[in-house]
Amino acid sequence: MDNHTLIHLFHIFFVGPLLIYIGIHGNKTNTTMLHSLKFLGLLVIMYHGYKMYKTGSWVNYFHVLFVGPLLVLIGIYGNSSSDKFFKLMLLSGIAALGYHTYYLFF
Repeated sequence: MDNHTLIHLFHIFFVGPLLIYIGIHGNKTNTTMLHSLKFLGLLVIMYHGYKMYKTGSWVNYFHVLFVGPLLVLIGIYGNSSSDKFFKLMLLSGIAALGYHTYYLFF
């Protein structure tokens, strides 16, 4: 199994469902889970920031400028985050599932 397949499977089975779950449950999501998002967001920003510096891929820019900050923002504000940020989380999860499922097979 190559690296791209593992990335697609990780997003299909972990990232997408996590984002959808949090997006649906919104401010009723467990506070520990919400606060752990700030660390996940920082990890996403650091990892993709490094990859962006090395390769300059649009995928890395997207993660550094959109995904990471959204996770950190919801992680900081927790249950008091605006509903629009939870909707963005839901849309991001759906997009991650669709994008990675498509590219896993094509």
